[in-house]
Amino acid sequence: MRKWGIVISVFYAGIVLFLLVPVGMMLAGDTNSLTAIYSRDLEDVYTEWLAWVPIAAVVVGQAVLLFLSVDTSFRKLKPRAHVAVSVTAAAMLCALLIFAGLSALGAAVYSDKFIDNFWTSATEMIAVWAGIWAIWAVLFALYCRNTTDVLGRAVSWLLKGSVLELLIAVPCHVIVRRRHDCSAPVVTSFGIVTGIAVMLLSFGPSVLFLFKKRLDAYSTQKSA
Repeated sequence: MRKWGIVISVFYAGIVLFLLVPVGMMLAGDTNSLTAIYSRDLEDVYTEWLAWVPIAAVVVGQAVLLFLSVDTSFRKLKPRAHVAVSVTAAAMLCALLIFAGLSALGAAVYSDKFIDNFWTSATEMIAVWAGIWAIWAVLFALYCRNTTDVLGRAVSWLLKGSVLELLIAVPCHVIVRRRHDCSAPVVTSFGIVTGIAVMLLSFGPSVLFLFKKRLDAYSTQKSA
């Protein structure tokens, strides 16, 4: 199971780096050619340190939740540590969804002025995300304090949250495109890519967790 977790994590990282990011660039720019993006613009994006913040967040978050779902032996050993890790990772990803969704909504309302007024500093953007992260971590911890299925609830919330975020980001992207905004599509495309990335992220832990439960049930039946 752990080997499959590594394979899925590497495959997911490849999807984010070489598919979702280029698609986001295509949505934000004027070109409809992924070939042009791969050959000309992708390297420029990957030289920007700020671009690696959301990329690292979804890739690391996926790996953490995935390996927690693969290894369930902790339930008899150190459940508190794993609960804290689950809550922290889920809160980080939920905060990223909220930040992306609110940014897309802001771009739809304020047009290009949104970047000038609210996306002026990378430090401020990360600080807002961290603030949402902290608030969400407290709320999520309170919500899950009386349950042993923290991971299952976390993945369920992330899946629902990604769907809701996409329902906000996609119409906002249509609005800014029809308005022919210059910079606002960058914000809304970021929202779309983030929603898709978290949605895909949710399936890996869910599938392996269900698969392991089926294997455990099969082993129990066979021993009986």
